Formats: sequence, C-alpha cells, structure tokens
Amino acid sequence: MAKQTKATMDGNTAAAHVAYAFAEVAAIYPITPSSNMGELADAWAASGKTNINGTTVDVIEMQSEAGAAGAVHGALSAGAVTTTFTASQGLMLMLPNMHKIAGEMLPTVFYVTARSLACQSLSIFGDHSDVMSARNTGFVLIAANSVQEVMDIGLVAQLATLKTSIPFLVFFDGFRTSHELQKVDVIDYADMAELNDPALVEAFRLRALNPEKPRVKVGQQNPDVYFQGRETSNQHYLAAPGIIAETMQAVGAKIGRHYNLFDYVGHPQAEHVIVAMGSGCETIQETINYLNAERGMKLGLVKVRVYRPFSGESFLAALPVTVKNIAVLDRTKEPGSLGEPLYLDVV
Repeated sequence: MAKQTKATMDGNTAAAHVAYAFAEVAAIYPITPSSNMGELADAWAASGKTNINGTTVDVIEMQSEAGAAGAVHGALSAGAVTTTFTASQGLMLMLPNMHKIAGEMLPTVFYVTARSLACQSLSIFGDHSDVMSARNTGFVLIAANSVQEVMDIGLVAQLATLKTSIPFLVFFDGFRTSHELQKVDVIDYADMAELNDPALVEAFRLRALNPEKPRVKVGQQNPDVYFQGRETSNQHYLAAPGIIAETMQAVGAKIGRHYNLFDYVGHPQAEHVIVAMGSGCETIQETINYLNAERGMKLGLVKVRVYRPFSGESFLAALPVTVKNIAVLDRTKEPGSLGEPLYLDVV
C-alpha cells in the first residue's frame, strides 16, 4: 500500500491536487465556490509545479464559463488531457459543450462544487440543483462526500474516464465540502502515475484531429442517421459501471480506502434505510451509528457514489434484504415533477 502524508486542506485543494496531476490543459473561469480550484492550478503552473508527466499545466482563463467549456472541447479535440472547474450558473453555461464532449466520447473530468441555481433569487447554498441539470448530458456523475473523498474519487474519475471514453463530472457540496478544512491522507503523484495507463492516453491522442489524417469531425445528420449514432454509445454506458467499480478496487488497493458504486453503512438487518449523496451522508452515518448502538434501532444508509449511469443492479445489491422502508433525501427541487430525480431513480 502506498505511503501517504497527512495534510490539512479543503475540498477545493484536494480536487485541484488530483486534477493538476493528470491535466495538460485547464480552461478556467471563476465562480463561487469553485474559484479556488482554478486559482490553485494557475498558481502552481506559474510556480513551475510539475504533474505526473513532469510538465506544467497550461492554464487559460476565458471570459466566461461558456468560453472555458468551449476551450476544453477544443483542447480535447486536439488530443490534450484537459480539465475545468465550475459551479451553479457556470455549469449551466457549459451544458451545450458538455453534450458535444460526451457525444464525441471525449474523456475529461469536470470538478463541480455543487450549488443552488438562481431561481427567484441567487443563493450560494450547496444543494445539487446544478449537477441535476446536467444529468442528461452523458457525463458520468460521481459524488464525493468529504474532503478525503474528493481526492480519492477524483483519482478514480481521472483513471476511469480514459478507460471508458466517457467524460466525468465529480461533484461535492459547495462550501460544506469545498471550503471545509480536514486532515487528509494526500495521494502522492508517484502513486497516481503508477495507476495511470499511458497506453490509454496515447489511444485518446490517436483519436485527435490531425491534419496528417484528415477526417470529418462534425456534420449535420438526418434523423435516421443521427439516432443510429446516438445509440452506438449505449455499449459504453452499459460497461461503465463495471469499469468504474474495477477502478475503485484498483485505487483502493493502492491507497487503502475502498469505494463502491453504492456504499452501504449501518445495521446488517436494517429495516429503515436512507438513500442520499453529498456531505449529508457524513451526518446521517454518525446518527444511525448512534441510534443503532444506543437505541437498538435497525437503520441503514446507502451512499450513492455513481449517480449516472445509475446501476439498478448494484443499487439493489447494496440494500439489505430486510429493508421495509426507504427514505430518499434529494438536495434539489424540480418544480412540476412527480418527485425529485434521485427519488424517482430509486422508485
């Protein structure tokens, strides 16, 4: 198992640590509470800090998040390992490019400090209304619940995006996790490099636009051809949960902290189970552990790690067979729906 050093940092620093390790390009635009990630990457690049490839990251600040997403799309099309950081309204401006990035099967990781969208007013509360608005883009949505998990899950995402050719969105709760200071085990760049597969990076580069090998990248398609193209990605999404689970096991073997698509904690014969994701899981786990031990209750919690693609089989496998009641705690509001997104998926 890898030797890890202890350090006190917030969630943004943990995310930037992993993103910088793999990236060749970072296209950024600041928005609360994600700005620190871009600022750190910019400062590290300016100071000559090197990533796992021994190079500095090209950090470019655009004039909006839409520009940042466009720059990411362009850099990925040219075969550069690229990342970005955003939240809330910024993520909304990235959505058109995100559909293109996923549609073209371009591997990347976006780091999102989940935050409320401006509705009747603006708020910086760390709910999930922004990432839920991105759930049909084709990005893998993967949740981290604590500062330590941001680093660990970020590493899983960086490795799995190249294996699946599907872009990843790593999200964690704005302010509650992004700015929370915790003592964590820092994963060394040398250990990240050992887990990284250069052959996958090279395969990604071979798919890049190249004047020596001209091809049509984008066109206008009639409905019959368009929908045939849309369906071709299904096999990748069906395979993705298994690949992500394998990557989680490989990372776990290296760092000693293990994750699954859905992690169950609580009484092995729980009758009442909560399903949730985000920082609330930390509090829920402490509470049910207390109630099970001190009050003799039978309670459990399913922590949703990989929300998209949602593996129904893995979710059911995580639930105790004794469960009678399930409470799903969403952190978003979808006006006019029969229920919020996570609730509907669980139902």
